[in-house]
Amino acid sequence: MQAAELLGNYVERFGEDNPQRARWFLKTGWEIQDVRYRIFPEKQLMPADRYLARLMMDSMLKPLQKPDSSVIVSVFTPCELMQEVGLNPYNVECFSSYISASYAERGCLQQAENNGISETLCSYHKTFIGAAEKGLLPRPKCVVYTNLTCDANLVTFRHLAQLYDVPSFAIDVPMQQNRENVEYVAGQLRELAAFLEKCTGRSIDEERLKERLRRSRRTLENFEKFQQLRADRYVPSDLVTPMFAGLANNVLLGTREQESYTEKLLRDVRNTGPARGTRIYWMHTIPFWSAAVKEALSLKESAQIVGCEMSEFCRPDFDPEKPYEAMAQMMVYNSINGGASRRIQRGIENAKRVHADGAVWFCHWGCKHTLGGAQLAKKKFEEQGIPLLVLDGDGCDRSHGGEGQTSTRLGAFLEMLQAQ
Repeated sequence: MQAAELLGNYVERFGEDNPQRARWFLKTGWEIQDVRYRIFPEKQLMPADRYLARLMMDSMLKPLQKPDSSVIVSVFTPCELMQEVGLNPYNVECFSSYISASYAERGCLQQAENNGISETLCSYHKTFIGAAEKGLLPRPKCVVYTNLTCDANLVTFRHLAQLYDVPSFAIDVPMQQNRENVEYVAGQLRELAAFLEKCTGRSIDEERLKERLRRSRRTLENFEKFQQLRADRYVPSDLVTPMFAGLANNVLLGTREQESYTEKLLRDVRNTGPARGTRIYWMHTIPFWSAAVKEALSLKESAQIVGCEMSEFCRPDFDPEKPYEAMAQMMVYNSINGGASRRIQRGIENAKRVHADGAVWFCHWGCKHTLGGAQLAKKKFEEQGIPLLVLDGDGCDRSHGGEGQTSTRLGAFLEMLQAQ
């Protein structure tokens, strides 16, 4: 039995009657993995991506190690404000992915469903809710969330705030992209700053916040440059690194560590060889646990993922000298906010930039936004000369895998691209 499966068994075993013990096993297992990343990194990855794996592991450990300095956030919540008051943000999708990687998601999913959470709710959210209800996750300082991109947020984060009995703050992001809505969201973010100051007893200095937003912009600019440079280069990729990049460009955006990662990317990409193999641009989450997808795309010269929309959700065209408007702009103009056509068009642009041979639109279980746009996406991508495979599955819950179908359809798609 693999170490990760053994860890999952211990977490499951103690999760029912001794949540403190189960949490200890989870934290200790992740701390061991953190050491492993430092001593035995994945040598096929670029040094920058090895650094990213450690960075993300550290960020997942902080809420377990220092829960009083943690804040639960939804994806795409601007985390620069939390960083300014010393809170470590961790979000549903990120934490649930790590629980799944530890083979501990099944009990969490069952816990949530047993307590009335619908089977059709996103499995990332169900896993997190179940883990919280089991006592695996320590009580945070507060909860901050937004309605942006995911209607499950409105259920999940209210429930978590009630469960932990902690203050919460909700950010309403309208679907239309215009200056009025940016100002509307910026006003809410100023209220969020006051909320965080009250929760922590620490003040937010606007000059320091401006510098943090300058760092955010530089980070996103660096990542865009990296994606441009990799268009004619071979960059080895597994299934977790593109997701790490997306999550880090959210929860760690604004930190020196995340900017350092993108600087390392720019150095490393210049030392790689010319592009080879079939190049795939991935839309939505990646089922990192899937043996079928690993066999096709993980660390393969013959075919690799060259980009994922989750890491390219906004453009670095905001003004950091107006920090609240800058954060608001990243939310209002997020590529997944609004109608499906905006998201599809941005995906096409990103896929062309990296010279993708084809794209995968992954219909993660329970994500209505992605499921509803699938056929339109296929039509629009293929009109632009980019073949697109609509693939059904689950990014978090192994029981929704459909591995046989995934292997057959993804294999046939790659064969078709290689024959062109």
